[in-house]
Amino acid sequence: MADLVRAEASGRPRAVLAKLPACAHQPACAAATAQRVAGLRRAGPVQILQYVASTQLALTNRVGTGRVAWRAGTALPIVQCVRVQRNGPLTGGGVELLAISPPIDLQGSCP
Repeated sequence: MADLVRAEASGRPRAVLAKLPACAHQPACAAATAQRVAGLRRAGPVQILQYVASTQLALTNRVGTGRVAWRAGTALPIVQCVRVQRNGPLTGGGVELLAISPPIDLQGSCP
C-alpha cells in the first residue's frame, strides 16, 4: 500500500499501474487512474495516516474495499478507497491491490 501511495504522490502513473496489475489490464481503469495521478502529485515525505482493511481474515479468496488516508509533506490528507483481493492461507496467502478510487471526503466511507 505504501508503495502505491508514494507513486501517486510522486505523480507517476506507470508506477501506480504497476502496483495495480488488474487495473492496468483494463483500458478504462488504466486511463482513469493515470489521469487522476497527475492531480494527486504532492511534495514531501508520504505518510499513511490510516488504513482500514477490507477484511481482517480471509481463509480463501475474498475481494473487498479498504480505506486509506495519506498525506505528503504538509498538504491536506487524501482519502481513497482501495479494492483488494486477499488470498487466505487455504488458497496460498497474499494480497493483490486491484484498483484505487478518486479522493473521497475526509470523513467519507467506502462501499
